[in-house]
Amino acid sequence: MSLNDTPSGNRLHIAFFGRRNAGKSSLVNAVTGQALAIVSDVKGTTTDPVQKAMELLPLGPVVIIDTPGIDDVGALGRQRVARAIRVLNKTDIAVLVVDASVGMTGPEEELVGLFQARGLPYIIAWNKSDLAPTAALPEQAMAVSALTGAGVYELKERLAHLAASDKPERRLIRDLLRPGDGVVLVVPIDSAAPKGRLILPQQQVIRDCLDAGAIPLVCRESELEAALSRLAAPPRMVVTDSQAFQAVAAIVPEEIPLTSFSILMARYKGNPHPAVSGAAALAGLRDGDRVLISEGCTHHRQCDDIGTVKLPRWIREYAQAEPEFSWTSGTEFPDDLTGCRLVIHCEGCMLNDREMQYRFRRATQAEVPITNYGTAIACMKGILKRSLSLFPDAAALLEA
Repeated sequence: MSLNDTPSGNRLHIAFFGRRNAGKSSLVNAVTGQALAIVSDVKGTTTDPVQKAMELLPLGPVVIIDTPGIDDVGALGRQRVARAIRVLNKTDIAVLVVDASVGMTGPEEELVGLFQARGLPYIIAWNKSDLAPTAALPEQAMAVSALTGAGVYELKERLAHLAASDKPERRLIRDLLRPGDGVVLVVPIDSAAPKGRLILPQQQVIRDCLDAGAIPLVCRESELEAALSRLAAPPRMVVTDSQAFQAVAAIVPEEIPLTSFSILMARYKGNPHPAVSGAAALAGLRDGDRVLISEGCTHHRQCDDIGTVKLPRWIREYAQAEPEFSWTSGTEFPDDLTGCRLVIHCEGCMLNDREMQYRFRRATQAEVPITNYGTAIACMKGILKRSLSLFPDAAALLEA
């Protein structure tokens, strides 16, 4: 991935919902201008959510998601419906596709209720309007025809309007910097580092530094001391990979702010406070306590993988206990966290804000502490307070 690519986690997620044969897939294809979804007269053709990252004018980089029919039946149908509902966790804008010849029925009304309960912006696309007269339309509805293209342009314009007003833009590090500031980024290169490239949070922080007019200096922890000694002035801050936190903290003078890519990402995704509060549960873990370690992406596990090897080892050493660990990855996250003592999540760079906030909210509702990799590691290495010096509101939670 180049520094110019927009990661999926930073793209607007637009999902199309509705009953079987309402024309969801046809409308997805009409909106995207390509055969993204398979179209058929057979009910239930879309059996799993289908998504594609693309550029969609006038919105820009988006992820379009086509979902199974909300009225699917049978044992498999219920699983498909559950997967369609799960898509809501990462949806930024919902499009409810209604067959104009049938109108709003129970399943559509249920979906509208779910949109409203989640505070989710939505549009009702009154599809097949070329085949049925469009009298008074429900609130939020607009007449479209996937077959003729009528109303499709207006639908995209409405989506763009909702996207612009949906949420303020957040920054990873840019708002902490001024033009000309020096920033030292510490990037370990070990057996788990991807060959020939940097991991996504590191790429994103570099790009945000450049957009701020700052001057990023990238080095490994083994070159950090030499790098700092050659600077004409102290850097504005040092940002490190969480795994090198302890070694980096021993080198960087106390007067230079120090944080991690992971803590910056938690702030970017909107979850810094629960991550800090959740880290306190690490000290109270006991033998047999269940700890869920969750990652937003799937990747080949290395011999010293952070999620399955390093974190469990560090937690055992820190808590002086033998918890029971379980793992999830990718789009999977438990609906039921009963019996879980702590959730530790990755940075979520491959997940969008809504999905990450849903997962943190789900844990909070279940009264299960949740934190992220970098915050947990900083806590276990005894440098969490220092790593939050740039974020007083989050640091204040340590005194509570």
